[in-house]
Amino acid sequence: MSTPPPSNFFCCADDLTTLGAARGPFADLSRRALVGSGLVAGLFLLTGCSRTAKTVLPGPKWPDDHGPVIIKPTPQAPNPVAGPVMNVVPRSQWTRSGVGRPGEINPMNGVSRITIHHDAVHSGDIRSSADAARRLESFRRDHVNSRRWADIGYHYIIDPSGRIWEGRNVRFQGAHVKDNNENNVGVMLMGNFNQQSPSPQQIASLDRFVGQQMTRYRVPMSRVYTHQELGQSACPGSSLQRYMSKTRRSGGSLAMGVATGRFS
Repeated sequence: MSTPPPSNFFCCADDLTTLGAARGPFADLSRRALVGSGLVAGLFLLTGCSRTAKTVLPGPKWPDDHGPVIIKPTPQAPNPVAGPVMNVVPRSQWTRSGVGRPGEINPMNGVSRITIHHDAVHSGDIRSSADAARRLESFRRDHVNSRRWADIGYHYIIDPSGRIWEGRNVRFQGAHVKDNNENNVGVMLMGNFNQQSPSPQQIASLDRFVGQQMTRYRVPMSRVYTHQELGQSACPGSSLQRYMSKTRRSGGSLAMGVATGRFS
């Protein structure tokens, strides 16, 4: 699967013309009139010439993905307003590899939404941080070498013990929802939640972490999604989908935590 070339950014520069010194009784008036008209013209040029051409990094092709639901990203997503994310295991703890294809990765351009996933692989064999690290590296290699993506597709991964691992740097668009990666943080829980349920530790970390990111980036509850809500996919599995529906509702753990500031 090929990925598009990185986004190109276009802008134009205006030349400032220096006026010669005017002479005579109307010199000051002439200069003021010329400078005033120049400012108006300059403002018009600046308003009309700044454009950004962007491409969207393709997301995963799930077996049951029959067509995406395209959600337009919020323009000019706000900058973070909080400090570092909670207890995240840095990428350096599970891989020595950087971005596999630096020329094919796109900037995030701010965060305005969050999407929850599972990896669709049973997590019964993950009993230690070393096991989790090995699975992460296997995903990274598959995404880069087999799927031909720039890097691992997800920004954050939660293992069965509730540890949160850094994946792709959040400065870059992920590859986790087809046609919906811009401004979208991808959070994946290890496990196949059509066959099992998330562990209590995963659920606790998920609520707290997502709540923190909502506060950090000012993301409303209406823009916290699961994969299947953005495309025809079974992800994140039936049991995690049920939990996400519950926790986002009024009175749910995520909703209450955000409303009370407990996850700030």
